[in-house]
Amino acid sequence: MLSFTRAIFEAYWGDDKDISQDSVLGEICGRLGIDQTKFFDAIKDQAIKDALKANTDEVIARGGFGSPTIFVDKTDMYFGNDRLPLIRAALERRKA
Repeated sequence: MLSFTRAIFEAYWGDDKDISQDSVLGEICGRLGIDQTKFFDAIKDQAIKDALKANTDEVIARGGFGSPTIFVDKTDMYFGNDRLPLIRAALERRKA
């Protein structure tokens, strides 16, 4: 899953690709060896759509406003790929 997530983020943020397009998603699936038929069937599944909506609603309720929004603990919110070094530092402080 991490490789798919990373590939989606890189396609969108790094390569300026429209990840809402089936052709882009299909290319990523193909590159990663993901069964495209199962993938496209899954993203049409109502239970999966409902889970995505619930997750989106939760982020909005917590003050999130885009992707990626990442929380450390319950209230320490970070927005944007460029905040990953700050997230790493927060996690390291949490460990200490």
